[in-house]
Amino acid sequence: MISPIQKIAPGHTRNPGVALDLDVLDGIRVNLSAVERRATTLGGRRSVKKEYQAAWLLKAITCIDLTTLSGDDTAERVRRLSAKARQPVRADLLVAMGMDKRPLTTGAVCVYHSMVETAVAALKGSGIPLAAVSTGFPAGLSPFDLRVKEIEASVAAGADEIDIVITRGHVLTGNWRALYNEVKAFRAAAGHAHLKAILGTGDIVTLRNVAKASMVAMMAGADFIKTSTGKEAVNATLPVTLVMIRMIRQYLEMTGHKVGYKPAGGISTAKDILAYQIMMKEELGNDWLQPDLFRVGASSLLGDIERQIEHFVTGRYSADFRHPMA
Repeated sequence: MISPIQKIAPGHTRNPGVALDLDVLDGIRVNLSAVERRATTLGGRRSVKKEYQAAWLLKAITCIDLTTLSGDDTAERVRRLSAKARQPVRADLLVAMGMDKRPLTTGAVCVYHSMVETAVAALKGSGIPLAAVSTGFPAGLSPFDLRVKEIEASVAAGADEIDIVITRGHVLTGNWRALYNEVKAFRAAAGHAHLKAILGTGDIVTLRNVAKASMVAMMAGADFIKTSTGKEAVNATLPVTLVMIRMIRQYLEMTGHKVGYKPAGGISTAKDILAYQIMMKEELGNDWLQPDLFRVGASSLLGDIERQIEHFVTGRYSADFRHPMA
């Protein structure tokens, strides 16, 4: 029998933000070779097998933001995705692992603003948060007042979380005050909804830029910092993750406030997510293995996790069609 999954309630206060401190930014340094070495050697130093792997993968499911962000999204697709979020693993597999009496859902469902009302209705009574991408996702270049209004509209429609896109140009030009003011305004517009700040790490060129943008977003009050929209040429990577979560650790040491982390884009296999979980545990501790501080933006990941769980139960790999996403 797999160890039971704990139902986690947030055990920390939201990040209220702090005043922008440019001296902190000036002191940020990133050792590229050390970061790459740490990320490259992670898989060879740490691995989990058998029932331990199955337990880690069940935990991973609770941290997935199950996502559909396509131009051909329909209301029916969103309803099917929401049903999958409610029942992410086939019932017979949960019974075989002794997990059928434990609640298991994904961490959230993530959609465009136009699908928020449909998703809210489909998730009613489940306790699963609804996240909406906002602020001119994915480019983040629509007029500022429209980006603020989009946040307000999604919150009014029932979104519990807002994934905003920063203006990458502020990072590339070193205009940290503008970035701080932008994220602070987005946080104010989001109100009670948790704010995830998407940095677009594949677009901002250097790991030092990633580190500084992470720190500014947290100073401005972001509840989560997130790597990517999933639409960039390069999305979440382990080196970028290491830099971002070390900024989270530095911010915690500076302020006492915990900020969550969300990698997104390119994480599609069980092997991928295990590497991210191990890094979170080693760098930040067990609190950052829970859905209130760790999410992963994904669509195809859940299907591969379910295949791995079936292999654990039966000793055989099944065909993909036996684990439909929606």
